[in-house]
Amino acid sequence: MKQQIFSNWQMRVCAWVAALIFTSGATVFAEPQPAPQPQLLWPKGAPDSNGLKGPETVRACIGNISIPTLTVYRAPEKKATGAAVVVIPGGGYGVVCVDGEGKAIAEILNERGITTVVLKYRLPNHHYLIPANDARRAIRMTRAKATDWGIDPKRVGVWGFSAGGHLASTVATVFDSGDAKSDDAIERMSSRPDFAILFYPVISMDEEITHKGSRRNLIGDEDLVERYSSELQVTAETPPCFLLHCTDDRTVNIENSLRFYQALVANKVPAACVIFEQGGHGPNAFNKNPSWEGVFDGWLKKRGCLK
Repeated sequence: MKQQIFSNWQMRVCAWVAALIFTSGATVFAEPQPAPQPQLLWPKGAPDSNGLKGPETVRACIGNISIPTLTVYRAPEKKATGAAVVVIPGGGYGVVCVDGEGKAIAEILNERGITTVVLKYRLPNHHYLIPANDARRAIRMTRAKATDWGIDPKRVGVWGFSAGGHLASTVATVFDSGDAKSDDAIERMSSRPDFAILFYPVISMDEEITHKGSRRNLIGDEDLVERYSSELQVTAETPPCFLLHCTDDRTVNIENSLRFYQALVANKVPAACVIFEQGGHGPNAFNKNPSWEGVFDGWLKKRGCLK
């Protein structure tokens, strides 16, 4: 009798499993999708060098970067809006923090149907042109790969954090339409982002408000304060911008965002600036202030980035 009860139980389980397989199909046993793999930003080698050698240092953030890469997180097909964002993590121009300000941001954007391209850029190491060269190349490559990556080349933005925000503001204010005569199809693309998102960004090299580590690592003693103070580079051609900063940020003075926002308004550039009382510097600035998402979504919708 006991054996018969066990046998009936087995039969019920088998029937349940079979039903689940036929009703749910491959979804039940689907293999996890492989993680996106980094790809070379300059497949044939960069045209310039930052002079760094040896392996990268990989801890919470990555240092000693001499070979820049892109990691593409495609938006789910059913959600994809056709928009793309090049994400530039921070790190004071001394490291690049690709997890909390890279991969985590891809999850935020993918959920909204936006393909994300995380840039691991070369560190300046006293070669101040290097990071912006990589950032502009990332924007050009995203446009050049539009068909392959299923995106609209006219809806490519940039999102930077802290020193990555400075880099994003640099490419949002100083750009070009591409080299039409280049043999490299990527270099024929425009480097102007269609919109820019700046979270707790370093903007100015003015010693009164700048992040001293970023300034030291980027320009050192070079007489480049005005050139790399992005609030002084804003024009009517600067793309629409969204800024977020916290009043209690003790790492990057909120005056950086305020000056940039004022310059945007003065030049009639569409801009939004979200300021929170508390949150400090880093991902907590937005993780602890979830109300930013509603404002952000409305702004993205105006840019044609959300369905």
